[in-house]
Amino acid sequence: MPSSRVWFLLAAIGTLIPWIFFGSWFATNGFAPISFLMDLFANGAAGGFSSDVLISITVFWIWSYFDARREGVARWWLVVPAGVTVGLSLALPLYLGLREKEIV
Repeated sequence: MPSSRVWFLLAAIGTLIPWIFFGSWFATNGFAPISFLMDLFANGAAGGFSSDVLISITVFWIWSYFDARREGVARWWLVVPAGVTVGLSLALPLYLGLREKEIV
């Protein structure tokens, strides 16, 4: 298993890349959460991809909650705001880093 440093580096990359796209959208449209959510489902391709990611983050939150309890992972709850503000690309490697840190 990679070290927690690798997971945290991947979490940083998983934050940066989506926020390049999110930042561009917000620069064009301003702070408009309803419009942002509507644009996630602007067409079939975007809607299918957005649905897939939203279902995946929900499944991940449920699994990681129970895994964190079983493995004694401190600060599990950080994956919830990570998933809401960025997405699975941050939440998943963040959790794996927290989990690995507990093992080492």
